[in-house]
Amino acid sequence: MVIERIDAFCDVVPRERTRVETIGPLVLFVPVGSGFPYYARPRAGVRRPVTAVDVRAVRARQRELLIPESFEWIERSAPEMESAATAAGLVVHAHPLLALGSLAPAPRVPELIDARIVSPEDPDLILAWAVPGVAFGHPGTAIGEAGVTERDKIAANHDAATIEMLRSRLRSGRSVLATASGPNGPLAAGSYQLAGGTAEITGIGVLPASRRRGLAAAVTHALAADALAHGARTVFLSATDAAVARIYARLGFREIGTSLIAELPED
Repeated sequence: MVIERIDAFCDVVPRERTRVETIGPLVLFVPVGSGFPYYARPRAGVRRPVTAVDVRAVRARQRELLIPESFEWIERSAPEMESAATAAGLVVHAHPLLALGSLAPAPRVPELIDARIVSPEDPDLILAWAVPGVAFGHPGTAIGEAGVTERDKIAANHDAATIEMLRSRLRSGRSVLATASGPNGPLAAGSYQLAGGTAEITGIGVLPASRRRGLAAAVTHALAADALAHGARTVFLSATDAAVARIYARLGFREIGTSLIAELPED
């Protein structure tokens, strides 16, 4: 089933860049070197149900390691996890989980906008990498003022080790980056990771000043088409909410379940 393939993907991919610690029925992915700090999740395969005691034990270990107290999982694969995380003092956020059926034709984009895959040596690589940083700093889909100036500030302060790691992953094909660019460079960007015939599209972000122009859909379509061309049998993503899920549905994605994230309360 698709859910099982996605759950296996979510267990395997973090192991490429982390050290794994097993704590009861949970696994904790501990980052090695620079890069994105991963999460904890229910152990794959046969295991006992997750309890609040298990979640508290992992949280204690995350604090000890100075990494975020974060958990991610698929609802259907661990239906008891939500109540366990809540009882352990975390806030749980639900997001629609979607898988690609038949990819729709590429959406139209505004004049002078080009949606493309970014090569490891592309001169716009660092600018494309900076776009989601601006986008996620201004959540939602509303048009805002933040644009290329804010993007360029992040790009100018980039971490060289992170960019080199990104180039390495792009060269190996483990990650693929796409952008929708105009005369002033990248305005939207996102990526996918491919492993074992399954690809996850993540990090789709649009500069607030360029929203509501179909750029997120264009980037997502470019990524999905490239993943299929490189042998992906399952292409999936998690949407922020139902409104965003409808954008992906127009590209051929269909909702198949719920992905959950548990983290500390904001206060």
